[in-house]
Amino acid sequence: QLQLVESGGGLVQAGGSLRLSCLASGSIFSINAMAWYRQAPGKPRELVAGVTSGGRTNYADSVKGRFTISRDNAKNTVYLQMNSLKPEDTAVYYCNAPGTGSSWGQGTQVTVSS
Repeated sequence: QLQLVESGGGLVQAGGSLRLSCLASGSIFSINAMAWYRQAPGKPRELVAGVTSGGRTNYADSVKGRFTISRDNAKNTVYLQMNSLKPEDTAVYYCNAPGTGSSWGQGTQVTVSS
């Protein structure tokens, strides 16, 4: 299991950018796939983007072309670069390692104003 700490959220105007970071500890980070999720008020948590240990990525249709997930194994960190943000991107963003049973962190709030 990994312990996960997200950061980098904030308030931004529509069209702006943010970069989220997730620092992982407690296991061998480099062998795990990692993913970013988000949960908006009143909605279930959804997968936003994932990256395998080998660097292959996948994205939700709603963020393709705007968000980029990346990882730095030397720093045990996964990033989410978010460009062209929309009000509907407003949510708490979480990272996790699918399939490892890792607990959810506290998340980081992203608020996009119109």
